[in-house]
Amino acid sequence: MTKIYHNPRCGTSRNTLAILQSAGEEIEVIEYLKTPPTREELVAMIKEAGETPRSAMRAKQKEAEDLGLRDGSVSDEVILDAMMQHPILINRPFVVTSKGTALCRPSEKVFTIMENPPASYTKEDGEVVTP
Repeated sequence: MTKIYHNPRCGTSRNTLAILQSAGEEIEVIEYLKTPPTREELVAMIKEAGETPRSAMRAKQKEAEDLGLRDGSVSDEVILDAMMQHPILINRPFVVTSKGTALCRPSEKVFTIMENPPASYTKEDGEVVTP
């Protein structure tokens, strides 16, 4: 089963979920702002996706600025602590499939970890993307 850590207010997250749905994937949708991953789950997803805590952080969020997380000297542990306290700092959407884990920005990055990606998908803005 595919898992998506989803924020329904995010267009990239909505497009990623729609791509998965269009392929008939069995999906567990986790609204991570309501049900955040555990620290262990988050660390594993970041590592499996080839990301770092810094690259998986939504640096544009006000909380990132308020907590001083944009400073390059801030450690991964401090960033992870902040993500656990403020899940909005977790970039989205993370998708976990049997083929791997990806931070799907842009949304079509999900094609790389899908068993049966659709031939194409039209995003909310009208852009057509293909695997």
